[in-house]
Amino acid sequence: MKFKKFGGTEKKVYDLIKPVTDELGYYLWDVCYEKEGASWYLRIFIDCDEGITIADCERATAPISDLLDQTDPISQSYMLEVGSAGLERELVKEDHFEVCCGDTVRVRLIREKDGEKEIVAQLKGADKDGVTVITDSGEEKTFALADIAFVKLYLDF
Repeated sequence: MKFKKFGGTEKKVYDLIKPVTDELGYYLWDVCYEKEGASWYLRIFIDCDEGITIADCERATAPISDLLDQTDPISQSYMLEVGSAGLERELVKEDHFEVCCGDTVRVRLIREKDGEKEIVAQLKGADKDGVTVITDSGEEKTFALADIAFVKLYLDF
Protein backbone atom coordinates (compact mmCIF):
# COMPACT_ATOMS: atom_id res chain seq x y z
CA MET A 1 0.00 0.00 0.00
CA LYS A 2 1.11 3.51 -0.74
CA PHE A 3 -0.56 6.73 0.22
CA LYS A 4 -2.41 8.07 -2.80
CA LYS A 5 -0.79 10.96 -4.59
CA PHE A 6 -3.03 12.88 -6.94
CA GLY A 7 -2.29 12.89 -10.64
CA GLY A 8 -2.15 16.32 -12.28
CA THR A 9 -5.80 16.31 -13.37
CA GLU A 10 -7.05 15.00 -10.02
CA LYS A 11 -5.06 17.62 -8.09
CA LYS A 12 -6.27 20.41 -10.35
CA VAL A 13 -9.91 19.35 -9.93
CA TYR A 14 -9.51 18.78 -6.17
CA ASP A 15 -8.11 22.30 -5.65
CA LEU A 16 -10.80 23.79 -7.88
CA ILE A 17 -13.85 22.15 -6.28
CA LYS A 18 -12.75 21.98 -2.62
CA PRO A 19 -14.07 25.48 -1.85
CA VAL A 20 -17.44 24.44 -3.35
CA THR A 21 -17.72 21.28 -1.26
CA ASP A 22 -16.56 23.17 1.85
CA GLU A 23 -19.20 25.84 1.28
CA LEU A 24 -21.88 23.17 0.94
CA GLY A 25 -20.75 21.58 4.22
CA TYR A 26 -19.25 18.44 2.70
CA TYR A 27 -15.83 16.89 3.23
CA LEU A 28 -14.13 16.24 -0.11
CA TRP A 29 -12.98 12.65 0.42
CA ASP A 30 -11.39 11.91 -2.94
CA VAL A 31 -11.18 12.75 -6.64
CA CYS A 32 -10.54 9.98 -9.16
CA TYR A 33 -10.01 10.49 -12.87
CA GLU A 34 -9.90 7.14 -14.60
CA LYS A 35 -10.49 5.49 -17.93
CA GLU A 36 -12.89 2.59 -18.22
CA GLY A 37 -13.17 1.11 -21.66
CA ALA A 38 -13.37 3.95 -24.14
CA SER A 39 -14.73 6.48 -21.61
CA TRP A 40 -13.15 8.74 -18.99
CA TYR A 41 -14.81 9.21 -15.60
CA LEU A 42 -14.30 12.00 -13.11
CA ARG A 43 -15.52 10.68 -9.77
CA ILE A 44 -15.95 13.02 -6.83
CA PHE A 45 -16.45 11.39 -3.42
CA ILE A 46 -17.96 13.48 -0.62
CA ASP A 47 -18.80 12.89 3.02
CA CYS A 48 -20.32 14.60 6.05
CA ASP A 49 -20.94 13.68 9.68
CA GLU A 50 -24.61 12.86 9.03
CA GLY A 51 -23.79 10.67 6.04
CA ILE A 52 -24.44 11.34 2.36
CA THR A 53 -27.81 10.94 0.66
CA ILE A 54 -28.78 11.01 -2.99
CA ALA A 55 -30.10 14.53 -2.38
CA ASP A 56 -26.64 15.56 -1.12
CA CYS A 57 -25.05 14.17 -4.29
CA GLU A 58 -27.55 16.07 -6.43
CA ARG A 59 -26.99 19.25 -4.39
CA ALA A 60 -23.23 19.02 -4.93
CA THR A 61 -23.33 17.96 -8.58
CA ALA A 62 -24.85 21.16 -10.00
CA PRO A 63 -22.30 23.68 -8.65
CA ILE A 64 -19.38 21.31 -9.27
CA SER A 65 -20.52 20.69 -12.86
CA ASP A 66 -21.06 24.43 -13.45
CA LEU A 67 -17.58 25.25 -12.13
CA LEU A 68 -15.96 22.53 -14.24
CA ASP A 69 -17.83 23.79 -17.32
CA GLN A 70 -16.68 27.38 -16.65
CA THR A 71 -13.03 26.59 -15.98
CA ASP A 72 -12.70 23.59 -18.32
CA PRO A 73 -9.72 21.98 -16.51
CA ILE A 74 -9.98 18.75 -18.51
CA SER A 75 -9.55 18.97 -22.27
CA GLN A 76 -11.25 15.70 -23.21
CA SER A 77 -14.82 14.60 -22.61
CA TYR A 78 -15.65 12.68 -19.44
CA MET A 79 -18.56 11.55 -17.32
CA LEU A 80 -18.96 13.36 -13.99
CA GLU A 81 -20.09 11.29 -11.02
CA VAL A 82 -20.59 12.71 -7.52
CA GLY A 83 -21.17 10.15 -4.81
CA SER A 84 -20.69 9.07 -1.24
CA ALA A 85 -17.32 7.77 -0.13
CA GLY A 86 -19.24 4.78 1.27
CA LEU A 87 -19.62 3.31 4.73
CA GLU A 88 -16.67 0.94 4.43
CA ARG A 89 -14.51 3.28 2.39
CA GLU A 90 -10.86 2.63 1.75
CA LEU A 91 -8.38 4.93 3.44
CA VAL A 92 -5.90 5.97 0.77
CA LYS A 93 -4.61 9.43 1.69
CA GLU A 94 -2.69 10.50 4.78
CA ASP A 95 -5.48 12.85 5.84
CA HIS A 96 -7.98 9.95 5.67
CA PHE A 97 -6.03 8.29 8.47
CA GLU A 98 -6.05 11.51 10.50
CA VAL A 99 -9.81 11.97 10.08
CA CYS A 100 -10.52 8.32 10.96
CA CYS A 101 -8.15 8.04 13.93
CA GLY A 102 -10.03 6.20 16.70
CA ASP A 103 -12.41 4.50 14.27
CA THR A 104 -12.58 0.75 13.73
CA VAL A 105 -10.76 -0.36 10.58
CA ARG A 106 -10.12 -3.58 8.71
CA VAL A 107 -6.49 -4.05 7.70
CA ARG A 108 -5.86 -6.70 5.07
CA LEU A 109 -2.28 -7.82 4.66
CA ILE A 110 -0.71 -8.99 1.43
CA ARG A 111 0.73 -12.05 3.17
CA GLU A 112 -0.13 -13.69 6.45
CA LYS A 113 1.83 -12.33 9.43
CA ASP A 114 1.81 -13.99 12.86
CA GLY A 115 -1.09 -16.18 11.73
CA GLU A 116 -3.20 -13.23 10.57
CA LYS A 117 -4.02 -11.98 7.12
CA GLU A 118 -6.75 -9.59 8.22
CA ILE A 119 -7.29 -7.70 11.46
CA VAL A 120 -10.15 -5.55 12.71
CA ALA A 121 -8.99 -3.01 15.28
CA GLN A 122 -9.06 0.64 16.32
CA LEU A 123 -6.95 2.94 14.16
CA LYS A 124 -4.28 4.71 16.19
CA GLY A 125 -2.48 6.41 13.32
CA ALA A 126 -0.44 6.13 10.16
CA ASP A 127 2.71 7.62 8.74
CA LYS A 128 5.32 6.81 6.10
CA ASP A 129 6.49 3.87 8.21
CA GLY A 130 3.16 2.10 8.61
CA VAL A 131 -0.31 1.86 10.08
CA THR A 132 -0.78 1.39 13.82
CA VAL A 133 -3.90 -0.17 15.35
CA ILE A 134 -5.02 -1.16 18.83
CA THR A 135 -6.66 -4.57 19.16
CA ASP A 136 -9.61 -5.41 21.42
CA SER A 137 -7.13 -6.82 23.91
CA GLY A 138 -5.30 -3.46 24.01
CA GLU A 139 -2.28 -4.67 22.05
CA GLU A 140 -0.72 -2.11 19.73
CA LYS A 141 0.31 -3.44 16.32
CA THR A 142 2.08 -1.61 13.51
CA PHE A 143 2.09 -2.90 9.94
CA ALA A 144 4.51 -1.62 7.29
CA LEU A 145 2.75 0.04 4.34
CA ALA A 146 4.48 -2.42 2.00
CA ASP A 147 2.77 -5.32 3.81
CA ILE A 148 -0.77 -3.89 3.56
CA ALA A 149 -3.20 -4.66 0.73
CA PHE A 150 -5.76 -2.13 2.03
CA VAL A 151 -7.22 -0.37 5.06
CA LYS A 152 -10.98 0.23 5.15
CA LEU A 153 -13.41 1.57 7.71
CA TYR A 154 -15.20 -1.31 9.36
CA LEU A 155 -18.82 -1.41 10.44
CA ASP A 156 -20.20 -4.41 12.29
CA PHE A 157 -23.73 -4.82 10.97
